[in-house]
Amino acid sequence: MCQKSYASLIILLGVLGLVSAQSAATATLKLSPAAGPPSSNITAAGAGFGATESVQILFDSTNVGTATTNPAGAFTKVVQVPGTASPGAHTVQATGLTSGIQATQTFTVRTDWPTFHINAQHTGLNRTENVLNSGNVGRLQLKWQGLMGALVDFSSPAVVGGVAYIGSTDGLLYAFNADGCGASECSPLWTGATGDAVYSSPAVANGVVYVGSNSHELLAFKAAGCGASTCQPLWIGTIGGSILQSSPVVANGVVYVGSFDNKLYAFSATGCGASTCSPLWTAATGDHIESSPAVANGVVYVGSNDSKLYAFAAAGCGSATCNPLWTGATGSPIYESSPAIANGLVYIGSFDSFLYAFSASGCGASSCAPLWKGQTGSLFVDSSPAVTNGAVFVGSGDSLFYAFSATGCGQAICQPLWRGQSTGSQATIASSPAIANGLVYVGKNTGQIVAYKTSGCGQSFCMPLWTGTVNNEPIVSSSPAVVNGTVYVGSGDQFGGQHQGRLYVFK
Repeated sequence: MCQKSYASLIILLGVLGLVSAQSAATATLKLSPAAGPPSSNITAAGAGFGATESVQILFDSTNVGTATTNPAGAFTKVVQVPGTASPGAHTVQATGLTSGIQATQTFTVRTDWPTFHINAQHTGLNRTENVLNSGNVGRLQLKWQGLMGALVDFSSPAVVGGVAYIGSTDGLLYAFNADGCGASECSPLWTGATGDAVYSSPAVANGVVYVGSNSHELLAFKAAGCGASTCQPLWIGTIGGSILQSSPVVANGVVYVGSFDNKLYAFSATGCGASTCSPLWTAATGDHIESSPAVANGVVYVGSNDSKLYAFAAAGCGSATCNPLWTGATGSPIYESSPAIANGLVYIGSFDSFLYAFSASGCGASSCAPLWKGQTGSLFVDSSPAVTNGAVFVGSGDSLFYAFSATGCGQAICQPLWRGQSTGSQATIASSPAIANGLVYVGKNTGQIVAYKTSGCGQSFCMPLWTGTVNNEPIVSSSPAVVNGTVYVGSGDQFGGQHQGRLYVFK
């Protein structure tokens, strides 16, 4: 009898072990999304665990949460990616605390820069960059260059899903592997023909990359390419004039862009079901639009060469042509400078050398005066402002970089908190600053990209913590994208006396 019981126990343990092994083999863990930035939320969904048991979830070795399974052994739990998680692949592991059953999945930590100045508000602030800081930025080195046919002028990189997109004056949109190709010079994954020079910066949303062209067209390409080296657009939006430095922005299913025919255009971001699409609506200003529109709280803002900032209802007005909600007067034309919206204010630069700050909600009248303006040098402001932590930054035609209090100074005209300068020759800063992890980066038309501490240096004039250079080319009007411990910016290389376009990547 004892021998039988012992034998039965052995069989029972063997069966339990087999069941446990089968459960472990069939346990699954799914993560949604499978990639994202530090501090983002992800949904972990597990199945095949023990019934009504606690499941511990680890991100690498960090405990990020505990879930309880249902009677079927499944669970769903929202967990947060650690804020210190570095770019790259990480292991997420779920372990049943009673059964010991485990399942693992890979999560890729990655910060994207999907549009000019990173977001629809054009703040220029990457809140999740955690690699580059004031202690190591000085070690940035040129890692690789993306090869293009002609100079990159004003077009600024978008970096999404491991791909870097940028336009060139040779009339092509370029897509590069954001991690390079293992060599110092890399060819693109694919290019998209736009028919004329591209000064506009690409915007990526929902698997589509949008870019404006001097060909009087807004073009939409599949962001993943087409399986060939040269791709045709998914659809084309017809524009009445050239799209120059104005860059498209996508918000709530609509893509907005300005044109040299004095109009702001709004298209459905999904196209129209045909190869050529008409806009949902347009809005007229008094002169050319080279400024890039920005969107916040149901309003789209854009500058015009007629010396005004315009605010339109982002949803349109129910008609084909819309009038502004209000306008803000500046002292001179607004050329390439684009609005940045933060903390209820809209900031924009003007050719009269001032940075202007308006209330984002207007003033209750059709024409509004600025709340305050910041004094730069005696030349123009073509740079677009960037905003963070109580400060607003902008470049100037006088070759200096300016930091102002984002809330003003209690007077009509404000002086800067500090000014940034650099060694060597001096030239216009037409590039727009990018902010990440306490640093602000900007290009200079001296063939340089420089980085300052956002807090300044304790003096009225500050020198950069880091200076990167491009090859044989002074023009760096492209604005940096700072993601995943990497700085991307467009320029060129006048090798052999000819302009050759380059995407410069520092790491």
